[in-house]
Amino acid sequence: MLSGFLFLLIIVTNLASNRFGYQTFGDLEKEAKLIKISKYPKKFKISYFLILIEHFIIILLAFTLFFAFNIYNIVLAIIWTIIRSIEGLLQIYNKKNYWGLYNIAKKYSTANDSEKKSLEELRISILKSKMSNFMFAQIFFSIGTISYSILFVVYDIIPVFIGWFGIVASIIYGLGNGIIFVKPDIKVLWNLGGLLILIFEIILGGSLIYYSIIL
Repeated sequence: MLSGFLFLLIIVTNLASNRFGYQTFGDLEKEAKLIKISKYPKKFKISYFLILIEHFIIILLAFTLFFAFNIYNIVLAIIWTIIRSIEGLLQIYNKKNYWGLYNIAKKYSTANDSEKKSLEELRISILKSKMSNFMFAQIFFSIGTISYSILFVVYDIIPVFIGWFGIVASIIYGLGNGIIFVKPDIKVLWNLGGLLILIFEIILGGSLIYYSIIL
């Protein structure tokens, strides 16, 4: 039940952080504009802490899934726990750089044209680092998701189609992520995979809660 709740909470905190201005995968020219951060610093802080909470929940989820399902297959449980914990830690570590945007934005409002150009270049550099970090972390996300999806298929813990859905969604998402590494402008497969993953995690989260109640 707790794992199911955490799946849904990850989605909620991610969407909430986006609502306050954070972009999981944004346009470098539009994302985190310094003048906007300077004008609405509270929104930036809220979005920052919401996404940070989301990353910590990812690690917590990996461990709750381990304790819930390691009795079925300890190898798969260890794989997803380590892999998804790495995913969360990578993103948490990178957020110290992302917070730098707040400090840069404070300087931006009083900077001259030459200083603003330099600060904008620094902003782009931070966002590129964030994007690269996110894409690298998604490799671990895909592997971790496939691991527990396989377990759901093999051991028939929840309806098998949910596990198969997770496997297919993870493969599509992982391939899309790989394509973006090579061709950043080709996002069709990644977007499709992201949508499928969202649907999968909503269904999975709800199913884990439901079957925890009725069993």
